[in-house]
Amino acid sequence: MASALLNNPTYALQPSAEQVALQTNYITNFNFLNQYLPDTYEKEFERYGNRTIASFLRMVGAEMPSNSDQIKWAEQGRLHIKYTNCTSAAAAASNTAIITVADADVTYIAIRIGQTVMIQNNATGVYNKGIVTDVPSATTFTVAYYEAGGQTFAAAAVCTVFIYGSEFKKGTNGMIGSLESEDDIYQNNPIILKDKYAVNGSDMAQIGWVEVTTENGATGYLWYLKSEHETRLRFEDYIETSMIEAVPAATGSGAKLAGMMGSEGMFYVINERGNVWGGGTPTTLQDWDTIISRLDKQGAIEENALFLNRGFSFDIDNMLSSQNSYGAGGTSYGLFDNDEQMALNLGFTGFRRGYDFYKTDWKYLNDPTMRGGLSNVAATATGTVTGVLVPAGSTSVYDQIMGKNAKRPFLHVRYRASEAEDRRYKTWITGSAGGAQTSDLDAMEVNFLSERCVCTLGANNFVLFRFG
Repeated sequence: MASALLNNPTYALQPSAEQVALQTNYITNFNFLNQYLPDTYEKEFERYGNRTIASFLRMVGAEMPSNSDQIKWAEQGRLHIKYTNCTSAAAAASNTAIITVADADVTYIAIRIGQTVMIQNNATGVYNKGIVTDVPSATTFTVAYYEAGGQTFAAAAVCTVFIYGSEFKKGTNGMIGSLESEDDIYQNNPIILKDKYAVNGSDMAQIGWVEVTTENGATGYLWYLKSEHETRLRFEDYIETSMIEAVPAATGSGAKLAGMMGSEGMFYVINERGNVWGGGTPTTLQDWDTIISRLDKQGAIEENALFLNRGFSFDIDNMLSSQNSYGAGGTSYGLFDNDEQMALNLGFTGFRRGYDFYKTDWKYLNDPTMRGGLSNVAATATGTVTGVLVPAGSTSVYDQIMGKNAKRPFLHVRYRASEAEDRRYKTWITGSAGGAQTSDLDAMEVNFLSERCVCTLGANNFVLFRFG
């Protein structure tokens, strides 16, 4: 069914910021023979409200200094041992078998003589339990089955194996060999962000007739004040969106050949080693049960924050309201008295199903000049992002630079800093106008710089919702 919301008037996407002063910024009609004076509103009307989109990282993370070109950390691996690509050289009903482990990146299995294992056929679900009697090579082990009927699946069937214990005879020696813990090492590198605003000395002395204002409260009749403050706000937004959208420069890419490194932004990391919901938005409890089942297999973080676009937020509201069996159409939820004078609250701030989920609208995904203006193309590799699930709290990691364990939020920013230089957020003025006396340039140049990267710890606990 076609939308009843007409296309006109639409929202403006053409940028109002230019590299030169707009002619419309100043009074040009000085015809004193015209006896009629215009009746003007002095103050700008803020038709798009608060236009900034930064706030996400301030809500979920923290900022910490770093004095290196590279940030490295170690994340724990699984405690228990399991292999999912194993085959038996023995035929069905055999009492013993040699099992070959062919899992990716496994060069030496962590299975030892005397351990008891469960072996399940991936296709049929039938299984055996057995005891390891020999480990003849780095990727094979011999098992003796406990069942009288022997092996329940055919030779070469792909199976899953996990260790559940051990058994030894009386008066025997202990376990042969030991296991060493292995961490997953991740790293990221900061990127340098810059911006600049420049105005010549003459234009600084030009007063306008419109009282300008910006989101951070700056106001005045000098137009360059507006442009300078908007440059600052735009740069602060880019500081955040770079941490979300950044990607590393691939080997052989144009950026790499140009000497750029890139960085691993949050979306990139979740796509690479996190959980991805490719169906746009989960709209039913069954969909959420699938997500919760995945979280059970990951870190099982009790509290999680959902940052969503408007459509996804409404889908959750509709899903939760449909669970109400009282009142026509579910319109009684949220109202205790059903008073006709009360406003009907059709929204939810969160829900609990296995875990706690708290939702909030993410302006970045709604803004038409950012991701809110992208189309839902299901065929693309990354697709349109509709939301992200971020685990709340912090986790303990081994910081390679500090050389010790440290508590870190799952999502946090590291910026370059030392005793002599702090590059978290630098701003300085050059030129000879506006109080600056650093050169003979008849202008004021306001420079902005930041050097930072985002660390997404435990990406397996994050969920990215997207199309495709």
